[in-house]
Amino acid sequence: MKYRQRSRATFTSIATSLLATVAAIALTGCAPAPNAEITGPGDEPLPTRIPAGTSLVVADQNEALHTLMRASGEHDKLSASVEYANFLGGPAILEAIRADAVDLAVVGDTPPIQAHASGVAVPVVAAKKQELPDYRMAVAPGVSVETLSDLKGKRITYGEGTGRQPYVLRALRQAGLTKHDVELVPLKAADFPDAIRTGQVDVAVLNEPHFTRYMSEYRDAGASAVPDSETVGVASGLQYLYASATALSDPAKAAAIRDFVQHWVAAAQWSKDDEDAWIDAYFVDNQRLSPEEGRSIVESEGDFRFPPLDEELIGFQQDTIDLLHDAGDLPERLDARDEFDTRFDPVIDEAVASSGARRSDSP
Repeated sequence: MKYRQRSRATFTSIATSLLATVAAIALTGCAPAPNAEITGPGDEPLPTRIPAGTSLVVADQNEALHTLMRASGEHDKLSASVEYANFLGGPAILEAIRADAVDLAVVGDTPPIQAHASGVAVPVVAAKKQELPDYRMAVAPGVSVETLSDLKGKRITYGEGTGRQPYVLRALRQAGLTKHDVELVPLKAADFPDAIRTGQVDVAVLNEPHFTRYMSEYRDAGASAVPDSETVGVASGLQYLYASATALSDPAKAAAIRDFVQHWVAAAQWSKDDEDAWIDAYFVDNQRLSPEEGRSIVESEGDFRFPPLDEELIGFQQDTIDLLHDAGDLPERLDARDEFDTRFDPVIDEAVASSGARRSDSP
């Protein structure tokens, strides 16, 4: 219990400071201009020396990464000083990166595209893919959505720049629908749970633990969800670590990011090897869910792997780019190759081998 109280206080302090920095940058107009030229990381080998005093700020979502690194013991093994700041949604994280307030972040598959489109270089340095969906479609009481075709005419949450955006577009594509067949309600990711609770929308794309919390609280009132059988192939299941190009250009920070990637892989594998401890640390202690709800969430996520940063993964990312472009959500068709720093692939190989984690042949 003391651990949770200390970490929450630290989170609040760091996040408040970062948000103030981001706000100041925005007000003074010092953020990089959109459509700035993006250059790749080059072929220089990754630095490995981490000088004393090297520090990183890592953006988190729902306090999941911070809890994972602490509870697994991997945080204490990091060679650099690492602080975590909590955000909800890729757009907020991108603004912090623009302000040089964040070096590394855990995000879905869309924020790297958002950054790329705005002219900010934030290369992906590692990927994790869970086998089962990372998002679910929650349905408001009194609304019936039994098939994806039933989405026609419905009000659906739409979070541009987040993984929820292509999720909705894939669902519509799979149903033979377009954006014009539904009412997309643009909201920040943080507002999705309240939007479905208050009836502002008919359908909300939620991740965990928000989906389980919503269903637990509103099932008796008639809340439901789009059947999983209907959404097979809609979710990418991808989670990325992406890094600020500014941080990667600093040899000390680049080496620290290399080190963090290795411990992130080990921490993720710990959550699989010791599921009870992970459920207790995050879902019960941090998110205030019951052990049964935590167990249900873990089981719903299935197993996970660490796909190579290779042509197949880049091709999948390109499909997402094309999906967004065809929907009119990107001004130009981007090249997914610019969104990856493949120098980290051998680092992931090493971490997977040493931790007993799994690699995959496909994204």
